[in-house]
Amino acid sequence: MGNIKINGSDRSPEINFGFGANVFLLKGESYTEDITAFYDPVISKLEEHLAGLTGATVQFTCELIYFNSSTAKVLMGLFETFEETASDGNDVTVIWIHETDDDNMKEIGEEFGEDLEHANFELKAVEV
Repeated sequence: MGNIKINGSDRSPEINFGFGANVFLLKGESYTEDITAFYDPVISKLEEHLAGLTGATVQFTCELIYFNSSTAKVLMGLFETFEETASDGNDVTVIWIHETDDDNMKEIGEEFGEDLEHANFELKAVEV
C-alpha cells in the first residue's frame, strides 16, 4: 500500500500516513467543508492496513491546533481504530501534541486519552 501525503491548507490538516513504517501524522487545522469526502478515503485505507497487522509497532501523532465538532467525531473513530489495533496485540502509541499555553487542546487530549485502555497515550506540550 502506498503512503498518503496530503499537504495542509487553511481549513484542512496535513496528513502523512507512512504505511510501511506504521507511522501516521495528522497536523494543522481541520474544519473542511466536506469532512466525509476529505477523511473517508484516508481512513478506509488506514483501517484496511491496520486490520492486517499482528505484533507491529504503530505510532499515531495528532498535532491539531484547531478542529470542529465534525473532526472530533473523526478523531473519536480514529482513536477507536487504534485502540482495536492495540487490543489485537500490536504496540500502539498515540501522541497528542498541543501548544504549551493551549489548555483547551490539552484537556481535549486528556479526555481522548482516558478512553484508551490498550493503546499507549502520550500528551506532549510544545512551545510555539
